[in-house]
Amino acid sequence: MTRFHDLKLYLKAHLWLVPVLAAAVGLFVWALDPAPPSHLRLAAGVEGGGYHAFGERLKARLAAEGIELELVDSGGSTDNLRLLLAADSPVQIGLVQSGAELNLSEEERRRLRGLGALYREPLWLFQRRELKARRLADLIDKRIGIGSDGSGTQPVVLSLFAANGIGRRPGWLPLDSADAVAALNQGKLDAAFFVGPPENPLIQQLARNPRLRLTGIPRAEAYQARFPFLQALTVPPGLLDLAHDSPERPLTTLSPVATLVANASLHPALTPLLLESSRKVLREGSLLDPPDRFPQAEPSGFPLTKEADSYYRTGLPYLQRFLPFRIASVVDRYIVLLIPFLAVLLPLTKLISPIYEWRMRSRIYRWYRHLHEVDALLHDGTLGPRLDEEIARLADIEKELGRVDVPLSFSHELYALHLHVRYMIERLKGLKPSPPE
Repeated sequence: MTRFHDLKLYLKAHLWLVPVLAAAVGLFVWALDPAPPSHLRLAAGVEGGGYHAFGERLKARLAAEGIELELVDSGGSTDNLRLLLAADSPVQIGLVQSGAELNLSEEERRRLRGLGALYREPLWLFQRRELKARRLADLIDKRIGIGSDGSGTQPVVLSLFAANGIGRRPGWLPLDSADAVAALNQGKLDAAFFVGPPENPLIQQLARNPRLRLTGIPRAEAYQARFPFLQALTVPPGLLDLAHDSPERPLTTLSPVATLVANASLHPALTPLLLESSRKVLREGSLLDPPDRFPQAEPSGFPLTKEADSYYRTGLPYLQRFLPFRIASVVDRYIVLLIPFLAVLLPLTKLISPIYEWRMRSRIYRWYRHLHEVDALLHDGTLGPRLDEEIARLADIEKELGRVDVPLSFSHELYALHLHVRYMIERLKGLKPSPPE
């Protein structure tokens, strides 16, 4: 019973900690990053294109981690950048062809961040078999598909022609990949440029068409020197289709790289998950990319986020290596909360014992001030007229002390006060004059 009584007094003495801790918790929760969202939107290009195909595979991988990825159709890389930069952007991430960022202003580029390169997507030039064009200059007056407005294909193609001093011509049509394939099959185009991985169904369809021929890009190394976002790439015979021997001989082309780009609305905690899921999607490699090569930090037309940079240097955050993403994210966020909380709590714990002792003793020591005042009056010899008044007041203090509640460990100080009050009462009574006999 005594222990329960002492505990009750102890808790009452520390009620002041409740608002302090509540304020500390409220401050840290307010400062804490919000939980990562469970829904993301990816600007994924044209349905049926290479970006869309990658987006579908990434979507399935993220679903296993409880993240829903919505694919937003667009016209291609340039269109994806437009979506990422829009006010109240409908997307958080987008697939963008390397080099597409060159058409942005410096201010627009600062608003975006790179997450890394995903895979190579070569520039393919298919022409009708009877056409004998061997250089880009041979296509000046031909009907050619240069990629749709908003795609990444068109800027690359026009940049290559511009490097040769050739401007855009009326016969160059801004067709998307599907329309360009149909136009080639119908004889409405002499040649067309396409950008995409070799496994893309449209590229495979073109490679099997006996009326078409895959042509390389001469002087690819010279273009690479002028356009760092392009890489010279050698394509071996039969890579696209062994049965149709496409291409028929080794050829050299140029390859941009598909990159993953984010705007400021992407929650930082999702970056490692996106890159790890991309790594699993790309783990087996492709006809051009060896296994486990991508994703990688370079080349990227935008500065990497600090989370992406950390992923490439050290891998997944520690907790995500052992726990599902949702659980690891919650634990990680509250570890961030716990560290500053403990930094505040530990000094408070050092104050608890002194404050508790002060609170308990303050219940006793406040009467000692009066005893000290009475003692001073006695010393000055000025207590005489107030003698009876002080005796009555000390008697009231003595009664009040009987109602003071302190823990057992402080009772000796309470009883000492009782003795001192009784001593002072008896001392004052001794100073009263004796009644006449």
